[in-house]
Amino acid sequence: MNNFTFYNPTKLIFGKDTIPTIAKEIPAGKKVLITFGGGSVKQNGVYTQVTEALKNHEIHEFWGIEPNPSVETLRQAIALGKEKKCDFVLAVGGGSVIDGSKLIAAAIPYDGDAWELVMKRDYSQGHTLPLASVLTLPATGSEMNAGAVISNKTTKEKFAIYTKTPVFSVLDPQTTYTLPEFQVSCGLADTFVHVMEQYLTTNGQSPLMDRWAEGILTTIMEIAPKIKQDQNDFDNMATFMLSATMALNGFISMGVTQDWATHMIGHELTALHGLTHAHTLTIVLPGTMWVLKDQKQEKILQYGQRVLGIDIDDKDLAIKMTIEKTESFFRSLGFKTKLSENNITQSTIAEIEKRFIQRGVRLGENRNVDGPVAREILEKVM
Repeated sequence: MNNFTFYNPTKLIFGKDTIPTIAKEIPAGKKVLITFGGGSVKQNGVYTQVTEALKNHEIHEFWGIEPNPSVETLRQAIALGKEKKCDFVLAVGGGSVIDGSKLIAAAIPYDGDAWELVMKRDYSQGHTLPLASVLTLPATGSEMNAGAVISNKTTKEKFAIYTKTPVFSVLDPQTTYTLPEFQVSCGLADTFVHVMEQYLTTNGQSPLMDRWAEGILTTIMEIAPKIKQDQNDFDNMATFMLSATMALNGFISMGVTQDWATHMIGHELTALHGLTHAHTLTIVLPGTMWVLKDQKQEKILQYGQRVLGIDIDDKDLAIKMTIEKTESFFRSLGFKTKLSENNITQSTIAEIEKRFIQRGVRLGENRNVDGPVAREILEKVM
């Protein structure tokens, strides 16, 4: 196990009817910028709960943070926050709203343009406003980590920035009951691949991290069909919500190497074609597993045996069955897992390879996923 420093200061407030607690969690006298996505929170009662809880605070609302939040939209929220002299940001929504709000919280006290902060990549030591969240869509784990992924529509780019974790996050599983089926599928897939990026790497680093990761993977595969049948089951939705948080709050990555090649390749597909982030992951991960199966062999076999129940002596066949069964799981969630099924051609693969070469990108636990390897991965899932 490698050396590590773990610190996660987010206070997690989990359970039924917990949204009103934000009234006492946000200090009196704060000027709160509340950020939202679309209007679904008005339909499911979340908006009413939030505004009622903050009736004694000065609040200002910003609506319209889209999936794959764009810096162009976030600049408008930043301008509002500066104008109203807001000193606290509350994100109400899913991972995109929370991601976008992390940049908003960093950029309101910043003198330059918000995209400059994105290009710094690591702003964890910079001055930011305190941020909190009310989560309505489990997926990204953004409610309990420092990462955010921001798009630039003008340049057709998408990059991660690391700022600061929310000071607190409220997770009421009841908010998930009215989510569209596709968004739930995206959340399940996103959670699953987040774990795989931290788990399917170097063998023998930490049996504890392996077991924690395998527990989340197994849980997601077990509850996915149950959620598909009944999205109003509190216990299953609670398990889903907490699994998404635990998948990317640092708990399963302590002392182990990480990959993230699948994510970075997926970001390019989103930037170039607008595919939902989780959808890109379901396309790319099987390709990553196929192309890197030699270096990931032991972990693929371990995952296949412990999570999927594939226990045969023929290693090549076991790996084949493991990758195919993983792809079948994604397809059971409703995803088209081939580039060609999503009208993506060889020209996109060439563009991604070129971008990676120009940036000097080297990804994966061994830093051997460069432009040509990214091309190979994408061609495998054409």
